[in-house]
Formats: sequence, structure tokens, C-alpha cells
Amino acid sequence: MPSEGIWLFALLLMAFSVCMTVAAGLGVSMIVCPAYLVSEKLSFLTFGQAEYILQGILFIGLCFAVRRFKPVYLSAFLSCLIYGFVLDLFQKFIPLFNVAKTPPESLHIAARIALLIGGMTLTSLAVALFFKAYLYPQVYDFFVKAIVTRYKLREGLTKTIFDLSFLALSFLLSFALFGSLVGIGWGTLAMAVCNGTLIGLFSKLFDRFFIAKPLFPKFAKLFEI
Repeated sequence: MPSEGIWLFALLLMAFSVCMTVAAGLGVSMIVCPAYLVSEKLSFLTFGQAEYILQGILFIGLCFAVRRFKPVYLSAFLSCLIYGFVLDLFQKFIPLFNVAKTPPESLHIAARIALLIGGMTLTSLAVALFFKAYLYPQVYDFFVKAIVTRYKLREGLTKTIFDLSFLALSFLLSFALFGSLVGIGWGTLAMAVCNGTLIGLFSKLFDRFFIAKPLFPKFAKLFEI
């Protein structure tokens, strides 16, 4: 399979899956929760725009963590811009994903649970696909990919630790900005525990049936971490 196509599909899938979890109203992913909280507090920022800001901060932290910087790393922020733009488009033009038009409480609980499970599963699949592409994912997932590659760590375990760290940050931001839990629910906890395992599972399934190959091998070498 062409690596470039895998990257683009993963970006679109990630934006779609995040919209699913927001629409469920049972708690968003701990990774996107900080940006979600900022966008809820600052009404002039869209969810996607808040992502740009927070991922920019995380990108700076990544460069310190891997103790190196290459101009090509900035492509991870380009992925963030595309992801955030598509995320805002989905929420604007798909009624189900626009909570102003379709409040989660207006949906049957079975539909909300289905949205949550579907969103959690597709999010994990998207992250697993990002690991198979040479083009960098958005900064959240590139952070994990860079750390795993730089220090030869296990993907699933590293992702779980990263998720739990963002879960703690989400709790702190929620109480700091709203004085109560906002955007965090039992769905958030489920994703924190299960995402790493699901990513590892999807990664193994992909390797069993597919091989990712770049259409432009020389260009792909520029993205080696």
C-alpha cells in the first residue's frame, strides 16, 4: 500500500473519530481533551484552532525530548493544520457532529455508546496507520512515534503512558478552567486504558496483511528520525 495514501487516510480518519467521541458526549479522548477544554472556555477559538496552539507547544517540548531538530519535523505541524481544518469542517457541515444542532442528550444512550466505541476504535486505527507511514502525523502522534524510534521503546506501552499523562493534564485543566469536570467521562477513562492495546493490535494486523511502501523513496528518506 502507498505510504502517502495511508497517511492521508489516517488524518481524515482521526478527525472523523474525534468528532464521533465529541458527539457521544460521554467524554472525549484525553489527548484532545485539553484543546477541547480551551475551545469551550474561549468561544472565539474553534476546536481545530485550539489544537494548533496546544500542538505547537507540544512540538517545542518534543524537540527538547529527542534532543534534536530537523526542518522536516515541521511537517508534523502541517499535519496538525490539515487535521484541525478537517475537524472543524466535519463539525460545521455534519449535523450529528455539531453539538449545537444535535446535543448529545438528544440521542438515545445506545447511539451515544455506539459513537463512543466507534470513535475510540477508529482513533486507535488511525494512530496505528500513522506508525506505518513515513510522513509525520499530527504532533500528538508524532511525539510518540519520535520517542519510540529515538529510544527503541514499545509502541503500545509508550502510547498508554502518553495517554495517561494527558489524562492527568485534562483533569487539571478542567478544574482550573471550569471548576468541575468538563469533557471528561467514563469514555475518557476507557480510551486511556484501551487505546494503547488497540493500537498494538491494529499494528500487528496491518503487518500481517499489508506492506507500506513509499511512492517516492528518496523523499521518504528525508523523514527519517
